[in-house]
Amino acid sequence: MAQPLHHVDRAFEKATFGMGCYWGADSLFGVKHGVLRTCVGYAAGTTEAPKSKQLGDHVEVIEIQYDPTEITYSELLEMFWKNHEYRSSARLKREYMTLIMYHNEDQRRLAEASKAKQQTEEGNELIATEIVPEGPLYPAESRNQKYRLQGHVDLVEELRLTPELLKTSHVAARLNGYLAGLGGLKQFQQESDKLGLSEKQVQYVRNFLIQNEGAGLSC
Repeated sequence: MAQPLHHVDRAFEKATFGMGCYWGADSLFGVKHGVLRTCVGYAAGTTEAPKSKQLGDHVEVIEIQYDPTEITYSELLEMFWKNHEYRSSARLKREYMTLIMYHNEDQRRLAEASKAKQQTEEGNELIATEIVPEGPLYPAESRNQKYRLQGHVDLVEELRLTPELLKTSHVAARLNGYLAGLGGLKQFQQESDKLGLSEKQVQYVRNFLIQNEGAGLSC
């Protein structure tokens, strides 16, 4: 069996979104073509670094590292608007609020334009999404990284996915989506040989992808 392709040495850009509960977003974006790595955590707060359940005024977010030659920031924004845990107009406790954290001026411009477009589609429902500049990301606890994947304990152990790799591994990001039924069988079959999986592991993931396809991502 080939070694798992945990790290992808490629130029990347970042996107950071708050969409409600971050478990579903981690699976959703992690399996998207062009996404290299994902990490869930807390950001956009003014209080000290969050600890355990003491988040202060921080927001649950997902940080996405992506290859801009394979997927654009505008495409990621489309996914953001279409896949909130709650509606983008919902007024929720700050932990689960809808948020776009931009990393450069182009992202700010595109985010604001996409929000204006979304507002016209929502009509009288006022969009609650905040657009804020980049700030510190505090990674979530290990138990919250690649949450769907961690339900498959034997696979995690076989692939030697340490707590650090659960935040940084390309393989972990992909499997966290496939096991939740995302990405599609065709895509998985096209790239399964690049993930360093054994034939047994490929069949295992394939079975869960088929079983969970279309099941949804509610936390």
